[in-house]
Amino acid sequence: MALKIIFMGTPEFSVPILKSLYESNHSILSVYTQSPKKKDRGQKINFTPVYEFSKKNNIELRYPEKLDTEEEISFIKKSNPDVIIVVAYGKIIPAKILDIHNIRFINIHASLLPKWRGAAPIQRSIMNLDNETGISIMKIIPKLDAGPVMMTSRIKISKETNYKKLSQELSKLGAKLILQSLNLIENGKEKFIDQNENEVTYAKKIDKRESKINWKEHAEKVIAKINALYPKPGTWFIHNGMRLKILKAIEIEETGEPGQIIKPNFTVACAKNAVQLLEIQKEGKKIMKASEYLKGNKLLIGSNVN
Repeated sequence: MALKIIFMGTPEFSVPILKSLYESNHSILSVYTQSPKKKDRGQKINFTPVYEFSKKNNIELRYPEKLDTEEEISFIKKSNPDVIIVVAYGKIIPAKILDIHNIRFINIHASLLPKWRGAAPIQRSIMNLDNETGISIMKIIPKLDAGPVMMTSRIKISKETNYKKLSQELSKLGAKLILQSLNLIENGKEKFIDQNENEVTYAKKIDKRESKINWKEHAEKVIAKINALYPKPGTWFIHNGMRLKILKAIEIEETGEPGQIIKPNFTVACAKNAVQLLEIQKEGKKIMKASEYLKGNKLLIGSNVN
């Protein structure tokens, strides 16, 4: 028997999962997403990726500023869904909604819970030099990402893995896993296992202040941060009074004072080893190869970047 679903999601990460549900035998009653935002001093309205997909496929859309209103509670009750699926929605589901009877509330979380509960699990797993991460299908309870887990699947993280690539891979994995989970629910075979509270770690939201490179860290950690924050917000440093964003870099076995330019190919020393910049971006400009930047900007070997 097909299940009736309300979907709640916002960013690009949510779209492949929504698409897999849309193309399945299940019925999507409506989609909730974040409300459109004005950009560039109100000149343009930005709609979320989930909004765009839903609009294109004629799925009923809702984007209330608040969920805990009588209007939204009444709408959900009247819709009578079997399952509400939440994927990076960006809003906490209030207790008044979680208390509605006969609805299963399922979250698709991009980590192997209880590790990396919170807002930025993909970025934190890369920055922490984790060897693997994954998808967890869990029951939503009032405490953040703390509900019992129904299903998990793992994926490897390499030193070359960046946020964009890993996010795409995890989203595809989540799209497969949610269908398997719904099949279990349909057949009454779902089983939820409580998380081990002694193993909990938190993935706090990325603060833009974290994006400035600290050359006193090991090169391995600097590369991990570059990868974790690619493409947004991106990592940066100052060279010749100019702010440069790093898009791609590699670790080099060289030594020098942290922050010191030690090679003409734009290699900068760290606390251990060094980082060679491969792709950079000036503020407001296009991404360029470091070699292109160097054609018009001389490096003084032995000088420091900030």
